[in-house]
Amino acid sequence: MLVTIPACFKAYDIRGKVPDELNPGLAKDIGRAFAMVFQPRKVAVGHDIRLSSPELTDALVQGLLESGVDVLHLGLCGTEEIYHAAFSLEDRGVDGGIVVTASHNPADYNGLKFVTRGARPVTGESGLQQMAESIVNSQLPPAAVQPGKLCLATDKRAYVQHLLTYVKREELAPLTIVVNNGNGSAAPVVDLLEQELPFTFVKAFHEPDGRFPNGVPNPLLPGKREETARLVRQHGADFGVAWDGDFDRCFFWDEQGSFIEGYYVVGLLALELLSKIPGQKILHDPRLIWNTVELVSDAGGIPVMTQTGHAFIKERMRLEDAIYGGEMSAHHYFKSFGYCDSGMIPWLLVASLLSRKKVSLSSLVTDCRQAYPVSGEINSVVNDPDAIIAKIEKHFRDGEKDYTDGLSVSFPEFRFNVRKSNTEPLLRLNVESRGNPELLQKKTDELLDLIRD
Repeated sequence: MLVTIPACFKAYDIRGKVPDELNPGLAKDIGRAFAMVFQPRKVAVGHDIRLSSPELTDALVQGLLESGVDVLHLGLCGTEEIYHAAFSLEDRGVDGGIVVTASHNPADYNGLKFVTRGARPVTGESGLQQMAESIVNSQLPPAAVQPGKLCLATDKRAYVQHLLTYVKREELAPLTIVVNNGNGSAAPVVDLLEQELPFTFVKAFHEPDGRFPNGVPNPLLPGKREETARLVRQHGADFGVAWDGDFDRCFFWDEQGSFIEGYYVVGLLALELLSKIPGQKILHDPRLIWNTVELVSDAGGIPVMTQTGHAFIKERMRLEDAIYGGEMSAHHYFKSFGYCDSGMIPWLLVASLLSRKKVSLSSLVTDCRQAYPVSGEINSVVNDPDAIIAKIEKHFRDGEKDYTDGLSVSFPEFRFNVRKSNTEPLLRLNVESRGNPELLQKKTDELLDLIRD
């Protein structure tokens, strides 16, 4: 029998408007359902800075405890702190993790992300659907005879010490770095790192504040970039970095205050990691590829294209034994971080690179920008995305096709990828060329005409 699952259950997580789509009652049931489906012994739990997060977290914890599951409560944290607990504390019995966050969604939204033993992601197919059906069909088991135990674990030192393993502190220069927390969850970690590193931090919107007085932190939006750029220029900083609300993504500005597309950061981080562990596999998404493939291949690495999305990339990284995976959307995944994405490790690697080479960030990406100019991701709301993709494929029938994720079409001097969003009713377009900005603009306009006609 078909059942209508709650609207907040998505392909990779739970996310919805509070309290209409997500509320404490449902959060408690989600905790019970997670316990029933995955039968963990101990779950690491934490939350972001949203005003609704503490209450939802309390209800979630109650559901887990009533199910006989022990809870390690991290309190205010970023998503990657839950990942770190899940893969680093297995020897202490932690075999699951849940973070209450809605990342960059509006302030009246919230959600939950889940991992199991070893920080393996939970998706619709691997358990979320079953959890939803058990809630809707009132199939949750009764409370356990022996409730779980609650342990507070708000000390971030073990996580911070792990982050510090990605740099050699004696090699670091006294850089000036603009850090824009966007009133999100990154600030407490930045403050702890500040005590260990020789950097001067220029802090923007540093106070965690779930009301988001300066707007929801989402540096992918062009309107959210100017404050970081202004501060970089004003303070003569070496670079700028900003995060989204749960800081699993980070974004960069060079010393001139110019925003750096995540695509070029993927190549930069790949080279840095290959310099330490040569000859390894590097995963990348199919939206923009030429710069990454060229850099990785020239450095003796092996580029591997994979489907977009954290669950696909984490699974493929394990399969390929890849040391790093990068998405142009600013998700960066590291084998040494449980194959999970981190918003802290990338900027530490960039700072280490600049210190060691004694060069500017702009000098490291200028050649890449010129060699492979890009359109930036352009989103369009359409009524029938499949029909639009079919029309585009017919229009560019002479190109070399790839269907790893959506439709990619390559010609000698330009290529593009168009795909349906996994989480929103959008078509996403990315175009790149070989050093030809005029051709890039022409083909971008041509594709947008097909999409929006």
